[in-house]
Amino acid sequence: MATRKPSIDQDLIRDLANILNETDLTEIEIEQDDLRVRVSRAGSPQMIHAPIAQQQVPAPVAQAPAAPSAETVAAAAAKSANTVTAPMVGTVYMSPAPGSKAFVEIGQMVKEGQTILIIEAMKTMNQIPSPRSGKVVNIMVADGDPVEFAEPMIEIE
Repeated sequence: MATRKPSIDQDLIRDLANILNETDLTEIEIEQDDLRVRVSRAGSPQMIHAPIAQQQVPAPVAQAPAAPSAETVAAAAAKSANTVTAPMVGTVYMSPAPGSKAFVEIGQMVKEGQTILIIEAMKTMNQIPSPRSGKVVNIMVADGDPVEFAEPMIEIE
């Protein structure tokens, strides 16, 4: 007796691809009953694993975003020069201890090398120093927020 291949739910794959586009994730994987589906933006095809057979399904290709204007590029470059980004993945803490005063506040002047926040990574508290002296004009993270590598955290002018 021949074994029947499970049918691929095209709508499920489209929904997962839409989630990738909406959230800027690079991959997503779900498991339902005996079917596991993984959709990724990586250039290589990804596998759908079923208990009976494995089938390859190419990853959805997202349309390239429109090229930014010269003003947008210049503004982003100026902003990124003033923006302190996360040097690692972890959890942000704005003060040295719960309930104590924050390291920095908007409008405060900071000196180069001054601790501006802490990132906890793998149970280690890493003090993040200010890369330059200046005025804190924007704080883009909150106490206890998770951060990704290179995520903007504080803007100093």
